[in-house]
Amino acid sequence: MKPGVRALGVAESFRDDESTLAGVVVRANRVVDGFSFGTCTVGGSDVTGAVAGLYDRLGREDVRYVLVSGIALAWYNVLDMHRLADETGRPVLSVTYEASDGLDDAIREAFEGDAREERLTTYRAQPARTPVEVNGETVYVRAVGVEDAEARDVVRAFTPEGGRPEPLRVARMAARAGDALRRD
Repeated sequence: MKPGVRALGVAESFRDDESTLAGVVVRANRVVDGFSFGTCTVGGSDVTGAVAGLYDRLGREDVRYVLVSGIALAWYNVLDMHRLADETGRPVLSVTYEASDGLDDAIREAFEGDAREERLTTYRAQPARTPVEVNGETVYVRAVGVEDAEARDVVRAFTPEGGRPEPLRVARMAARAGDALRRD
C-alpha cells in the first residue's frame, strides 16, 4: 500500500450515559494527519450517525477507508456498517480482537421489546467476521465496500506491530484522553 493512503480510525471511551468518540486520520506510513471528536449515547442507537459526523467534520476527501474498533460500541449501540459506508462513500471495516460466538444472546439479555429487535436486526445485517492474522496475532474483520482480501491487506498495512491497527490504537488513546477531559 502506498505510504500516503489514509484511514480514519474510530474508537470510543465511556462512563455513565455518554461515550466519547475519537476519529483519527492516519497515513499508511503511520503519520497522524487529523483528529475529530464526537459523542454517542451509551446503550443508545445513534453510533452510526455519530461516526458519520466524525468523518463529515474532518472534511477530508483523501480518507480512503473508515476503520471502527468494534461493532457494538457504547454498550450495544450497534454500528450499521452499510449505512455508514453509504453516508461516507468509503469502505468500512470493523475490527475486533477476540473470538466470539456473537452478540445475539447478550443483546437478548440486555434489552427488551423494540430496543432488542432494533439492535438484533442491525447486528444480524452486518457482514460476518473474517479472522486475519497480523504480526502473529488474530483480529476479526467485517468489511463493507471491499472484498475480504482487500480488507485483510488494509488491516495488515495499517498494523506495524501487535494486533491493533494504528488508526484504531491512536483513536483509542485519544478517546480515553477526551473522555477524561470531559469528565474532569
